[in-house]
Amino acid sequence: MRGPLLSWGRYPNIPQLAHSVQWPEELAPARDKIFSETGEGALAFGMGRSYGDSCLAQSDQVIAMSGMGRMLAADWTRGVVKAQAGMTLDDLLRLALPAGWFLPVTPGTRFVTLGGAVANDVHGKNHHVRGTFGCHVRRFELVRSDEGLVECSPQQRPELFAATIGGLGMTGIVQSVEVQLQRVSSSLIDQRCIRFGNLDEFFAISAEHDSQHEYAVSWIDCLAVGDKLGRGHYIAADHASEGGLELAANAKLSVPFDPPVSLVNSLTLKPFNSLYYHRQRVKEVCSRTSYAPFFYPLDSVQHWNRIYGRKGFQQYQCVVPHQDGRNLIRAIIDQIAHSGTGSFLAVLKQFGDVESPGLLSFPMPGITLALDFPHSDKNSSLFQRLDALVHEAGGRLYPAKDAHMSAAHFQQAYPAWQEVEARRDPQLLSRFWKRVTQ
Repeated sequence: MRGPLLSWGRYPNIPQLAHSVQWPEELAPARDKIFSETGEGALAFGMGRSYGDSCLAQSDQVIAMSGMGRMLAADWTRGVVKAQAGMTLDDLLRLALPAGWFLPVTPGTRFVTLGGAVANDVHGKNHHVRGTFGCHVRRFELVRSDEGLVECSPQQRPELFAATIGGLGMTGIVQSVEVQLQRVSSSLIDQRCIRFGNLDEFFAISAEHDSQHEYAVSWIDCLAVGDKLGRGHYIAADHASEGGLELAANAKLSVPFDPPVSLVNSLTLKPFNSLYYHRQRVKEVCSRTSYAPFFYPLDSVQHWNRIYGRKGFQQYQCVVPHQDGRNLIRAIIDQIAHSGTGSFLAVLKQFGDVESPGLLSFPMPGITLALDFPHSDKNSSLFQRLDALVHEAGGRLYPAKDAHMSAAHFQQAYPAWQEVEARRDPQLLSRFWKRVTQ
């Protein structure tokens, strides 16, 4: 066993007792042991990069999957790989990139497991082009307490395939994953950074440039108000056509301890946002960079979650439909700006209409906003106001980042939850799933 584990946001602060596994034959005994001793559901636990309670077991005992990170098969001609579910995206990239292949979809950290990428159906900066991670999963093996080992694909057990992608680990323990990679000629990224002065300008730039590039994302100043509300930097990018296939170096910086209070506060947030906005003095800058700073800027600092102090933090990520989306996002940002809290890196982007095979996938055609909040009692009232705006518009929150969503809002936003519940492994249950369904 390993020491107690927490979610990345460290709120709620509920330590998990880890049962480490190294081989597939250890999965079922570990699950059975937890269930028999506690009478509560276990859960597979990858790298713990989910922010809220979706990676916390109802039993507070998890099956730590990081020991199962082996490559099982690789066809570098077609870019099809099969690996154990505990392999991280970083480890996969270190094998695939020198062979000329890249992840078809990647979230904002490469330190998540393949199993976690499937369970949360993660998305990236190219959703408008390639959809979610689940769109590129060919098949996976699932260990269930009532059926044993089950192979799932769009053709084989399609109902379980759909329930597992984005199913938050409820349908079984993912043992291995087969995924289709995308061909690249270089590990470098050609990016275009455009500074915009307000939200209207963002939408104009996004409408013009999103369709021309593989990747598109924006940083916004979450505290700007008035005619500057929503100002920020729009970044569009593509894989470079040449430049080598070098791997990114490991992070050398680290936050060594928990400060007694959050370093993200009213004294630091406003000057940082202002400096970050003005760091680009001209309207547009084109440059070439390594893949790591573009896709994974926060991975450059180990344990960056510690900057929020011992109380941890909560992320608020929502998506609202395109219909009246501009006004809704404006209202949401206005609420956040006047609250005086938020994060250094607030992210705004538009999702496309590529449909996920998963029943509970978060992305939908619309506009998504994500930012972190130091945990505080004041968050509750702010989140209630934001939730009302999101759900009245038919939007939804991201379960992988959530620590507060109500059962009513979850069930409204994800009506297919009952299909997942019907296929839930009876020996698996997360605190999130218990909170929003039972």
